[in-house]
Amino acid sequence: MTNLIDKDTNVRVSSVLSRDVSNFGKNHLTDGRPDTCWNSDQGTPQWICLDFSAPVEPSEIHLQFQGGFAGKEVRVEAASSGATACCRIFPEDSNTLQKFSLELDTPVQRMRIVFCSSTDTFGRIVLYHLAVCGEKCNCDSNLLD
Repeated sequence: MTNLIDKDTNVRVSSVLSRDVSNFGKNHLTDGRPDTCWNSDQGTPQWICLDFSAPVEPSEIHLQFQGGFAGKEVRVEAASSGATACCRIFPEDSNTLQKFSLELDTPVQRMRIVFCSSTDTFGRIVLYHLAVCGEKCNCDSNLLD
């Protein structure tokens, strides 16, 4: 099982704190450094969109928040060829790495992680680590269009 987020994955986020992309932007989600993070601006919901370069079969999602700025209720949406799967996860308000199983029936090309609520009063999310783990699909990507 490998991290499916690679250099070819298009990552988008709902907001960045004070638009300070150099210090708190989306690139810090997957840079592998323990001292950098994505910090959203205030308000809910906040989200992260992942567009994979090829179909993937995700089985786990890994999240590491800053305590006090964690997602309370998180909706994980996965899509391919018009079909959408959805599950809810409920992270703890903790700065430890948390792993959640995903049970998807079909390979996907897009995922959206929606932070419906936050442990922060203002709705901010601070995320130090994001990984979507699983296998790359050997199927024809044209089947997913």
